[in-house]
Amino acid sequence: MNKLTRAAAGGLLAAAIALPAATTATAATNSTTFATTLPAASGTPAADRPADREPLRLPAPTGPYGVGSSVLHLVDRSRTDPWVPEADGRQLMVTLHYPAARPATGGHTPGRPAPYSTREEARLLLEAIQVDDPSSVTKLARIPAHSAVDVRPAPGRHPLVVLSPGFGMPRFTLTALAVDLASRGYVGASLDHAYESYGTSVPGGTALTCVACEIMEESGGTKGPVVTAARAADTRFVLDRLTGPRPAWRYAGTIDRERIGMAGHSVGGASAATAMAGDRRIDAGVNMDGTFWDALPSDGLGGRPFLLLGADEYHRPGAGDTSWDSTWAGLSGPRHWLTVGGADHLGFTDAPVLLGHFGIPGGTLATERAVAVTRTYVAAFFDAYLRDEDQPLLDGPDPSNPEVRFHRP
Repeated sequence: MNKLTRAAAGGLLAAAIALPAATTATAATNSTTFATTLPAASGTPAADRPADREPLRLPAPTGPYGVGSSVLHLVDRSRTDPWVPEADGRQLMVTLHYPAARPATGGHTPGRPAPYSTREEARLLLEAIQVDDPSSVTKLARIPAHSAVDVRPAPGRHPLVVLSPGFGMPRFTLTALAVDLASRGYVGASLDHAYESYGTSVPGGTALTCVACEIMEESGGTKGPVVTAARAADTRFVLDRLTGPRPAWRYAGTIDRERIGMAGHSVGGASAATAMAGDRRIDAGVNMDGTFWDALPSDGLGGRPFLLLGADEYHRPGAGDTSWDSTWAGLSGPRHWLTVGGADHLGFTDAPVLLGHFGIPGGTLATERAVAVTRTYVAAFFDAYLRDEDQPLLDGPDPSNPEVRFHRP
């Protein structure tokens, strides 16, 4: 979570972004305020926007594997949903991206192409950013996602990485990272947390909308710990269903249960730390530009590694979000604090691709670089700590990635 002023709102695609601690009177106590109104697209006439001139596509994944894709609908009926208590349990939609048996050719994995989103999810997201163009719904839903539906996985067992999106943002906005991790030999499980996205399609033709956004706004943003606690419980449940004795996924045997990581954007990144604190199965975690809501246990994360990867303007030491300084001090294992010059809060998601296409300004970092930097450093971190591979990239500045700054306060 990070800064979202109304003046700058036209450049962002988040449903609920928190203001950094230093900008409000509640900053000193690490309390933040959620903004729940999405920005409108620019006033440029529709015919003159880039969306009418350039194709909408994600950069192709960079690893040697083709990518498979499966979608699961899971319901945890042992819990009451914190946002809609009358719901029948806690619903989760999960997209699994995994290395495919057949390699990709020209960025295309043989098989039925996986959609980027459902049409209803695309419609709700575009409605939220006030892009009023019916043809854009189809464009967004059909973005080439660089994966094929339910194709046979590559042989062997592969590390699992759980991905949690920012508050209000659907899981598909982490697709560029998820498919790249899969192409490098990981299984990525992207989660949609019920009622925390502008639109999540569930079986039966229903779309769950962001009830939590309204509650958070009404509460003045004081329920951040409710979000992180719910997401930590979601993660535990998903891990149970993927690695337990009766797994919900047909290809669950391809998961290496001894090598599990978690990465998230915004509150999803904060939730990675919360989930690790309560679940020893998670071996390594990444927070991409998220304010921490929960204090670490007295032993930190029990010696497990953690990566802080954020926008330089607000997440370098002593800058706007002081929760990073306090969390850094409490980490007891291998730790890395990196910031990216020119990135904004959404620069660690698919937002730069989407925003640029629809003519909405974002950070100053070029789209291709924003995607490449996120992919490169998240993969290097998990390669180091889930695969025990030497990663000099994590040791200090690298001339091929001049935007990335290292901090060791």
